Amino acid sequence: MFGDLFEEDFSFISNNHCGKGKKSKPRESEPPAPRDFTNLSGIKNQGGTCYLNSLLQTLLFTPEFREALFSLGPEELGTLDDSRKPDAKEMRQHDVQELNRILFSALETSLVGTSGHDLINRLYHGIVVNQIVCKECKNISERQEDFLDLTVAVKGVAGLEEALWNMYVEEEYFENDNLYRCGACDKLVEASKSAKLRKLPPFLTVSLLRFNFDFEKCERYKETSCYTFPIQINLRPFCEQTEMDDSEYMYELFSVIIHKGGCYGGHYHVYIRDVDELGNWQLQEEEGGLLKEKVLRDTENAKETENPLAVLKGILSEEEAKQIAVDQLGQKLLEKKGVSWNKKYRKQYGALRKYLQNHPQIFQLSPDGNKVGLKETHKLLIKLDSHGQNLQSPSQKNDVQWNCEKNSSRPGAASAGCHWFDLNDSKVQPIKEKDIEKQFQGKESAYMLFYRKAQLKRPPEARGNPRYQIPEHLLNEMNAANTELQKKRAECDSANNGIDLHLHLSCCYKFHNGALHPALSWKESVVDLTIDRRKTLGDLRQAVFQMLESWEGDMVLSMAKPLPAGLHLYQVLDGDELTLDGIGLADGADIFVWNGKEVGGTKVLTGPEHEPVVLNVLRLAEHNEGSKGQHFSEAQLVFSCSTSLGQLHSDLAPAGGIILRNGSGADTEAKNWEVFHEEDMKETVRSVGLKDGCSVLILDSHDQSFVNVASGNLTAFTYDISWLQVKNFCGVEEEEKHVKITATIETVMSDIKMKAIRELQLEEELANESCLRPVSGSGKLLSPVPEDYTVKEAELKMGSLLGLCRGKAPTSTQLFLYFMVGSDQNCSPEMEIVVEETASVRECLSLMLEKSGLSGDSWHLRRLDWCYEAGEALSQENATLKELNVCRGDTLVITEGKLPEKGFLKIPIWWLKPSSHKKHGEHAQDQVNGITWKMEALQVSAAAAPAEPIHPGLDLCYAGRIEIAGEASLEDLKMQALTLPCCQEQVVPLPSFLRAWTMDSKRPGKLLRDNKRRLSDYRLGARVEICIEPLQEEENLGPQELLLRVQMGIPGERDYSDSRDLVWDISKECTAWALRQRVASHYCLPVDKIEIAKYFPERFEWLPISSWTQQISKRKRRKKQESLQSAPYHLKDGDIIGVKNLLLDDTKDFSTVRDDMGKEKQRQLALEKRKSRQERVQDPFFPEEKLPMKPRKPEVALSINVGVFR
Repeated sequence: MFGDLFEEDFSFISNNHCGKGKKSKPRESEPPAPRDFTNLSGIKNQGGTCYLNSLLQTLLFTPEFREALFSLGPEELGTLDDSRKPDAKEMRQHDVQELNRILFSALETSLVGTSGHDLINRLYHGIVVNQIVCKECKNISERQEDFLDLTVAVKGVAGLEEALWNMYVEEEYFENDNLYRCGACDKLVEASKSAKLRKLPPFLTVSLLRFNFDFEKCERYKETSCYTFPIQINLRPFCEQTEMDDSEYMYELFSVIIHKGGCYGGHYHVYIRDVDELGNWQLQEEEGGLLKEKVLRDTENAKETENPLAVLKGILSEEEAKQIAVDQLGQKLLEKKGVSWNKKYRKQYGALRKYLQNHPQIFQLSPDGNKVGLKETHKLLIKLDSHGQNLQSPSQKNDVQWNCEKNSSRPGAASAGCHWFDLNDSKVQPIKEKDIEKQFQGKESAYMLFYRKAQLKRPPEARGNPRYQIPEHLLNEMNAANTELQKKRAECDSANNGIDLHLHLSCCYKFHNGALHPALSWKESVVDLTIDRRKTLGDLRQAVFQMLESWEGDMVLSMAKPLPAGLHLYQVLDGDELTLDGIGLADGADIFVWNGKEVGGTKVLTGPEHEPVVLNVLRLAEHNEGSKGQHFSEAQLVFSCSTSLGQLHSDLAPAGGIILRNGSGADTEAKNWEVFHEEDMKETVRSVGLKDGCSVLILDSHDQSFVNVASGNLTAFTYDISWLQVKNFCGVEEEEKHVKITATIETVMSDIKMKAIRELQLEEELANESCLRPVSGSGKLLSPVPEDYTVKEAELKMGSLLGLCRGKAPTSTQLFLYFMVGSDQNCSPEMEIVVEETASVRECLSLMLEKSGLSGDSWHLRRLDWCYEAGEALSQENATLKELNVCRGDTLVITEGKLPEKGFLKIPIWWLKPSSHKKHGEHAQDQVNGITWKMEALQVSAAAAPAEPIHPGLDLCYAGRIEIAGEASLEDLKMQALTLPCCQEQVVPLPSFLRAWTMDSKRPGKLLRDNKRRLSDYRLGARVEICIEPLQEEENLGPQELLLRVQMGIPGERDYSDSRDLVWDISKECTAWALRQRVASHYCLPVDKIEIAKYFPERFEWLPISSWTQQISKRKRRKKQESLQSAPYHLKDGDIIGVKNLLLDDTKDFSTVRDDMGKEKQRQLALEKRKSRQERVQDPFFPEEKLPMKPRKPEVALSINVGVFR
């Protein structure tokens, strides 16, 4: 805690504490550096511990506290070993004033029962007495308060003396409406209240309240205004007893803790007066700096004497009247200084009246602001000062007290006892006493003041003696600690200056391929040596000789460097008298030990001019080499950097071949490849810029079609030089042949076809009667590629498979289309056709009907949507395919029936009616089969038979189609639906007795409300289907009413009774609690005696609707309402709600036997699909072309329009 208290001999330690090139150890593991010239030790900041360091330094430099603490015996104080705990990192800064109180309290507690039990009380304890004096009976009521430190205000106060005056001199009067009840008089009387210092401690600690709270802004802030405090202070005016000698009241400042920053964080450091002169106080300044400081100090003194605050206070103190006019004050200033306020001070301080208003703690203005006077406090301070009470105002006092350096006998040094140091964590530097003035105000200002009684004198033997009053057991412990510290510093110094060298022995190496390579493993060929960098090369040579006792002959040490090609040697190390640091040997350097001539009988060329270079040599892959994506073969070869390009060409390129280089590697564009010309053959590898990792491309004569020799550039990207596979589909053989054709992205498809015909050895006449078609991964032949397209335009990937098929390829103005009759691929095979892009839809339909063998005019064309079903109709029969954006490879569907006229809808109508309820277990398997079949492959056409029931309580049958205008109302649709043959049997009095649904996956989906609403407003779409449900009574649902089908569970059975329609108003809330209330009222049951769940028929699952909201407060329920229309329930019209009556059935399982059978059926179907898929993959003879694959449409861009909301 206290650092090193003794002088140490550091002559054996080098000034170089950090080895160059050496990996430094973590700072935490290094011992502290020796003390600097001040001979004082700082304390390392452990992370936000500057507040602790400042207070500890203050206590250490309080000799009476330090000696009293050290005088305790070992059994009371403990040993230094007790403090060796793991380092703790303090990451949050605390308040030093709070720490001071906590530390003193902890010390008092820990010293109980020891000889130092009264240490804190003896040095820091004081007493304040508060008195109330009755004006009538003169009775005095008093109350004592103990203190260890005084807390004084900063806001609105000019300095410490004024703050003490306000606290211990000013009286508070109880009068008028604010009277005091006297205990002696037993009535309300006038009284005065005051406080005095009854007992003064030897050491006075003053805490400045610089942190305040702004109630208007509701935030903390730091008071940075000017707050003066003296070096010496006389506390007589503030004490209860004033008859003692002045020396009993005189205190001297010896420590100032300073805070820099704001109220939410900052940094602490401390100014301390070295009472025992333990440190070396010496300002290291040059003459010029001293002169400059003297001029600056004289200027500051001149400014101080011209301070308008001091001038105005002097004028007002001489006036007999309490207040004088502001204009008169300005006139008196002109008479005294010979210059007016406006001319001398206005530019810097503003108008005189405003200046007086800005200093309310000193000047007292009249209510109208025309008269001014000094406050009583400052009048009395000036009066006492004039009578020699040593109680000057801060400005007057500073002129005398802050210049003790002037009386010093030594220039540049303070007199005895005035040595001040700035202890800023581990940094210690001397300062002048005058520097304390800088801490009066600003972001960096004084925060705690420590005074000591002036009569406390230190004995002469304590001066400059850090061992004074230190017990013998502590001296022994500290001597041992210092010895250990010196040992650690020596070890650290050796470690920091030690370098690790890697010695490569020539007997373990062989020279081949242009570089040195270890004959054994790298670890066995290298010997590590650690040596001090301050030693000489001769010492290194001697150390190597001692390690290699069997070495014979000359020994040469050469610098070596591992390169990609191997180990290469550079300059020989000469000059045995030079230090290793001087010749540039760094930590981790490689040194080769040899005879200087040869290694293993082979001469070794050394130096940077013979460095080996590793080049990547690339060649185009042959047609039968590599797999998909491989473009060239690669090999790494080593050449000397002095090798000529002519030699490189003869070694690598065959006759007629050329070499291209790319300094950036093989992944760059073709424009970066350059050809080496004939005139370059005399250049060397280094001179042309070839380095390790550079690539050279070797092209044979037949591969030079990719090179423009005139410009010297490659005409294609290296990664685009690849191949395509072509498979022969023109022959009748069972096994078609495959060939690979070299191509680039700019190769024309007609050239690829001709090369493939030649490679396949087919007749060239086939070129006019064949085309190339891409083959998909499933083996399907895609649309032919126009022969005038390039590989890039055809959007082909390198390595992809093409089929050579019979038939002419479409031109660039023709479209290759797929078409089918109906959207069911199992019933209608997919056919192909080539049409002109300028053909109309009617002409295209005619050609397709002719090719498929169909006749009649009741057909129309539709696109195949993303679900592979008949989608949007091509209604503009006279428009061209190009105008309708029909693209090459699209699939069109021939659909039966004429297109409805514009504005009309053709809507299939389904009839939904309730069926008789079946008992538990009856036909459950049939119901499951029907529902599962619907989920998988329910493709019911308009003329199909009635569908299976949706659930046990409803039947769905097809009624027919109606054609109706989009402007018609929902009521018109219902009326027209009643005209269908299937519906004429039903007795329906009015359309309001019918309920209309849209069909979604062959079951009722969205409920259509409002009979008067037009069909176009519903945005039904061209492929909508409507379901009509008859009702027993008239119904007109509103937009905020939800239609649910509720069914009550049968007690003792896993089944439900018939479903009932439940209309629920969700205008107020759509929560689980509200639904429970509605269902409970519907069945006339208590809310807490039912459980409800939603049914998901496609999964055969029930999801209980939680009622957790009934357990929380109403306020929280209002704040956090979770709608059932959102996840996970997504409640909507027509949903099935199961109800359990807990009075009769306490089981909360909502599932039925039908659900269990449905889940089992789903699981069996999934297993069958997986098994069938695995069998197809494993069967090598299964023809890929026969797989029932849905055609994949080409990808198109998706455009989303977003509105602007402002």
